[in-house]
This record gives sequence, structure tokens and C-alpha cells, in this order.
Amino acid sequence: MRVVITGASSGIGEALARYYASRGATLALIARRKNELERLAGVLPCLTLVYPLDVTDAEGLKAAAADFIARAGVPDLVIGNAGISVGTLTQEASDLPAFERVFAVNVIGLFNTFHPFIAPMREAGRGTLVGIASVAGIRGLPGASAYSASKAAAISYLESLRGELRGSGVKVVTVAPGYIETPMTAVNTYPMPFILPADVAARRIARVIDAGKSYAVVPWQMGIVAKLLRLLPNFLFDFLFSRAGRKPRGLDL
Repeated sequence: MRVVITGASSGIGEALARYYASRGATLALIARRKNELERLAGVLPCLTLVYPLDVTDAEGLKAAAADFIARAGVPDLVIGNAGISVGTLTQEASDLPAFERVFAVNVIGLFNTFHPFIAPMREAGRGTLVGIASVAGIRGLPGASAYSASKAAAISYLESLRGELRGSGVKVVTVAPGYIETPMTAVNTYPMPFILPADVAARRIARVIDAGKSYAVVPWQMGIVAKLLRLLPNFLFDFLFSRAGRKPRGLDL
């Protein structure tokens, strides 16, 4: 099995790398932090190729995809996991760069990740593209406008891509995690219901992929919460979430 994972240097990405390594996969790990990638590759019991790249680097990802295919073959699984989160407020002009950066990574980064693999996968008539979205994309959370909007865009993008690739042999899977124990959630100062350790989340995500599902929320309890949030009328949603805890602004992205 050949697996490509972005955002692989920590959190869900690292946990997925460890999981698939335990299954004997050949891995391509992509993330910005070269030292962390090399640290992880050094302890994994499988062939692991590392590509220190930002997912906003379209040409770099094309080169990485070509290199991996030349050395290991067309991947069976490409997981677009790279993502960033930061509190943003539209009233603050200084938050515009953060807003742009969140969208560049969380949305355009998915296109950049998947694009180089689609033609080879279609030619092979197989493969799965997995996009890691978030339950935050289901309704807009105050103070997390950039993150919520980017994940909503990711969910819609993946749905569109699934339709585009129907009948090609290439599957598209949308995974919307709830709260997972990662560096991204470590800065949160508010309650995080049903939070999962990253290794547990990775195993559950892998089960979703193996089951051939097109969409899943992990953990399932957050899926129920997400459905309830969709049903809340705007006045009640606004009342409840205008007072909810918010992610800190101004983090280094």
C-alpha cells in the first residue's frame, strides 16, 4: 500500500503516518518542518519518503508527486490533512493576512495536494483521495470565521470533486473531525466535548476509509451534535454561540 499524507509532522497527520506504517505501507510525508518529518521517518518501520513543503507550494507538490510515483508507484491513498486554525475578527484589519493564510492552506492546499495525483490515479483506475475537513465547517463559529468558512469550503470542494471523479475508479472521502488532541487544539481554553487522542482518531479515520464511506464525522458523537446544530434556528444558534469560548487570535501561521 502506498500512502501520501500532508500535514504529517504532528497531530492527526503524524498519527495517520504511524498507523499506516504499522500496516506496512510505503509513505510520502509532507509538511513544512523538515526536522520533524525526518524525526518521524526515522522511527517508522517502513519505507518513508519525506518532502518538506508547504501545501501552498503548487509546483513543489507537483515535483514531490512525480518523485514519489517514480520511486514507489501511483499511491493508493492521498490524505489532504494539512490545516491551520487561528481566531479571526472581521472588524480587525490586521486579521486579513491570517484569513488569507487559513484559506490558502485549508482550501487551496487541498487542490494543490490532489491535482498531481488525479491523472495517474485515473489512468490506473484506482485510488482514494481523503480530505480532512472539520465539524467547524457545518456552522460558522463566532471568532473562528476564517477556519469555519475554510472548512465549509473544503466540504463543498470535496463533494464537487467526488462528483467529478465518479466512475473513474478514484474515490473521494470527506472526514470531518471534532475535537482531537493536537497542537491545534492545545491552545483552546474552552470545553471540547468528546475529544479524542490523535492515535484513536487516526484508527477511526482509517476505518472510515476502509469502509468506503464518502463522508463521516469522527467521533460519531460529534456527528449527532453537528446534525442538531444544523437544525437550530438562527436566533437560537446566535444566542448560544455568541457567548461560547473562542480560539486566540494572532497565532504564528
